[in-house]
Amino acid sequence: MDIISMILSLLCGVALFMYGMSLMGDGLKSVAGDKLESFLYRMTNTPLKGMALGTAVTSVIQSSSATTVMVVGFVNSGMMKLSQAISIIMGANIGTSITGWILCLSYIEGAGGVTKLLSSSTIAAVAAISGTLIRMISKRSAHKHLGSILLGFAILMVGMQMMSAAVSPLKESEVFTEAITLFSNPILGIVLGIGMTAILQSASASIGILQALSMTGALTFSAVFPIILGIGVGASCPVLFSAIGANKNGQRSAIVYLLINVIGAVLWGVGFYAANAAFSFHFMDLTMGPVLIALVNSVVRVVAGFLLFPFIRQIEKAVCVLIKDSAEDIEDQQDNADFDLLDERFLLSPALALGQCNRVILGMTTKVGKNVSRSLNLILEYVEKKYAKVQRKEDLIDKYESKLGAYLTVLSKKEMSSEQSRQTMYDLRAIGDLERIGDYASAIAHVTKEMHENNISFSAEARQEMNVMIEAERAIVKKALLSYRENNLEEAIQVKPFAAAISSLCEILSARHIYRLSMGECDLIQGKSFTELLNFFERIASHCVVICGIVRRAYQENPDYHVHSMKARELTEEEYNRYYEGFLAEYDISRNMDRQVSVEEETAGD
Repeated sequence: MDIISMILSLLCGVALFMYGMSLMGDGLKSVAGDKLESFLYRMTNTPLKGMALGTAVTSVIQSSSATTVMVVGFVNSGMMKLSQAISIIMGANIGTSITGWILCLSYIEGAGGVTKLLSSSTIAAVAAISGTLIRMISKRSAHKHLGSILLGFAILMVGMQMMSAAVSPLKESEVFTEAITLFSNPILGIVLGIGMTAILQSASASIGILQALSMTGALTFSAVFPIILGIGVGASCPVLFSAIGANKNGQRSAIVYLLINVIGAVLWGVGFYAANAAFSFHFMDLTMGPVLIALVNSVVRVVAGFLLFPFIRQIEKAVCVLIKDSAEDIEDQQDNADFDLLDERFLLSPALALGQCNRVILGMTTKVGKNVSRSLNLILEYVEKKYAKVQRKEDLIDKYESKLGAYLTVLSKKEMSSEQSRQTMYDLRAIGDLERIGDYASAIAHVTKEMHENNISFSAEARQEMNVMIEAERAIVKKALLSYRENNLEEAIQVKPFAAAISSLCEILSARHIYRLSMGECDLIQGKSFTELLNFFERIASHCVVICGIVRRAYQENPDYHVHSMKARELTEEEYNRYYEGFLAEYDISRNMDRQVSVEEETAGD
């Protein structure tokens, strides 16, 4: 029964310790807001900065796994390069050793006076009372988070005290002393460290248990050292789990964490035990306490980090060999190549910066046009893999708008000519409308997915009508994007009457749908999908008009600014009506009901 009580007390202490650490880390992250994440992917332009930042952030949130999981997410989303992630992960490995030093506070005891005030019981009590009062009295969320930090720290300290108290009877146990000596065997010690940390999912918790066990006086350096090596390797388990479902670079970031700790353990193991065989270190039987365990843990992490630091490129190549790129990953890398053009150094020259922005926007228009075509293809033939590609490219289009928007906003604050300022304004407006077209393409894909999952299909007549609208939608998007890419005024002025014709066609199709509904030829569920698609067609057309309006206004305000020498003009009423009637006739529903539409082939490499 004593053994059962001791195990339960130990597990309770571990649970309180881990909860306190989590509460403290969450509170710290909440106080910092999004600044930690922002620092992680913005302040890593050099490996040394990345390493320092990884150390600092992990010291704050008390978890190398949490930092690395965050980094895996950034690499997976394309916000961060793999080379940047490696330096941060190295720093995170060092930062996690800070927790061991914080835990040493829980072992401060004294008989009286000032020393008594610094005891773990006093520190925990003050933190708990202060944290509770702050949470109860404060109204601001930032102050409440501060209270959570103090409460988390208090719970962590109480957990450590419980662990120490639970294992204190082991001081008198000869069986325990003999069992501990088994782990002086390096292989057994490393395996124990890996297994313990893999189960607890926390290197800090494993170090805490070691520090608690050290209070029995039974732990020697020879037993502790290999366990600490194994703890580093075992800490990679939660990171590896986080990479499930990530892209190749996200998976590589997780493997980096494992690789760094494995290489570190091998270097330390081979180097240290070879040196011990040669020189017979006298401290192998040294009795370890909490402070010495924290010291060894820090030395192991820091030395391994700085030994591997010069080999970041080689580590990157190694993980790329372990996890090879698929055709899809190569495609994603090509997609992200445009963002390298938005170099901050070009901001010193607005003309160059605008030129770079123009090249990136052209890439964005290509992605938008192809994604609209993909979404329209799904109406004709739903394929799950192609639906997933539409959504993946939509994320890329959102990234274009985010990157370009941030770059152009910074550029707009620079000293520029009136022409450059106007072009900056046009570009900001254009990327917003391009992104909205991308959103509607994604929405069309969602409708097709719902139809597929619910076995919804249109009637034969509705399918023929939809074929005509798909052709019209492809044509207006192609015309609008072509006019913007080539700055073609003749194409641009046709888009407004074309959009009006599409709007009229949508009204005609809505009326025909209502008639079919009244005649019982289709039901409300089919009609909902049909109406949603028509609505998205109209909205895409309206954004095409806005994009072409940018081209028209640029000609009107400064015709010499663009490459074309033709005189800027708007359509006369007669010209407008002629184009409008021409588009209506070309896509006339009654005359084109037998129109067969095929799925457009996607361009290779996109």
